[in-house]
Amino acid sequence: MSRSRKSIRQCGRDGGSGIGGIAASDEGLPEIGVVTKLRSKPHQFYSRILPRKSEGMPISPVKMLAGREGNYSGRSRFTSADRCHLSSRYLPVNGPSVIDRMTSCAYVSQFSADGTLFVAGFQDSDIKIYNVDNGWKVKKNIRARSLRWTITDTSLSPDQRFLVYSSMSPIVHIVNIGSAMTESVANVTEIHEGLDFSGHDDDEEDDYSFGIFSVKFSTDGRELVAASSDDSIYVYDLAANKLNVRIPAHRSDVNAVCFADEAGHVLYSGSDDHLCKVWDRRCLGTRGIESGVLTGHLEGITFIDSHGDGHYLISNGKDQAIKLWDIRKMSSNARSNISIAPPRHIEWDYRWMEYPSHLRNRKHPNDLSVCTYRGHRVLRTLIRCYFSPSYSTGQKYIYTGSADAHIYIYDMVSGAQVARLKYHDQIVRDCSWHPFDPLIGSSSWDGVIASWELKRN
Repeated sequence: MSRSRKSIRQCGRDGGSGIGGIAASDEGLPEIGVVTKLRSKPHQFYSRILPRKSEGMPISPVKMLAGREGNYSGRSRFTSADRCHLSSRYLPVNGPSVIDRMTSCAYVSQFSADGTLFVAGFQDSDIKIYNVDNGWKVKKNIRARSLRWTITDTSLSPDQRFLVYSSMSPIVHIVNIGSAMTESVANVTEIHEGLDFSGHDDDEEDDYSFGIFSVKFSTDGRELVAASSDDSIYVYDLAANKLNVRIPAHRSDVNAVCFADEAGHVLYSGSDDHLCKVWDRRCLGTRGIESGVLTGHLEGITFIDSHGDGHYLISNGKDQAIKLWDIRKMSSNARSNISIAPPRHIEWDYRWMEYPSHLRNRKHPNDLSVCTYRGHRVLRTLIRCYFSPSYSTGQKYIYTGSADAHIYIYDMVSGAQVARLKYHDQIVRDCSWHPFDPLIGSSSWDGVIASWELKRN
């Protein structure tokens, strides 16, 4: 049984509520803190055989290398936790090196799953795919089709053969990026097939009944999941080339959606109604309602990222906070949670106003989040946040762009800000940590694509 199935044991609103996380008996950390520590803590033999002057200090790389060469652990190699302990001490905050400069605002920037490609999407319809291993040379320059306002999101297929891009339109376009053609101009040099999420049979160029803020491939590459401005979540079947399901999910724009884990049965969504929701697709056919609700944000949610274990996720909010959630603590009643929440500050609009200082200390009376991270600014646009990579850090950190043009890195367990990357002149809407190497790619409304490298933590 997958971890997601353990979390959501039955269909309907009570699928995962009422089950609390397990706290560490010695430090009072929630379960995720214990798991993170185990995934980034060196083998116990190093501390026994190579004593430190202070037990509070991490084991030095020199001592760990000496222990490995002496085979003190009996494994003749580093474990994955040993590797994470070493690499997570060295944060990629040096630089940056400028990869590219454009005259348009950058909205999207992401490494591929294997780290060989970096995708950046701009407001002027350009999408650039860089070959990271080949000196960041441009592999594909895509000129988007039927763009409205900006590229809102892009997603690479798991096999890295296809890229989809979305805009403020129900039409998502898919491009074959495996071709030899570098310049991909929509329906001029290459076909950019339109996938109609409105359910129409034809590609209606002027149909702007809703826009798509977020689009993601499923792990098997067979489906797309999208979040839209008509308060809904959409699932598109690529094999059948048709819309599979529309979920009327929230009471306002759905700004973000993602799969909970590789199984693809469970979805997380975040909306301007300030709620995160959990959806079990196996139940939609019978009841069509959420499995649970996560309350705690006081303003709209701009982005969500899954921990990948079917239990935890993070969300970025317009209340200037990132929140960490455990879906086993989710509520079964969205309406009651809304009724007891403090009223939203109607006069404030995040698109052109600063967040009022007197609102910063407000707290939700039914905050179900595990931890809250503050310091960055979420203004003007849907700024994104992520867990750091599992391979190199054990997901020890949370990082985010910011409206003050910086990138913030927080320790997930302690909540401490461990780094703030300063270079860009304007909003950093998106950034991406390389899945294996100590490298962060960032993009900004100043049009700059930059890469950050190692510095000892």
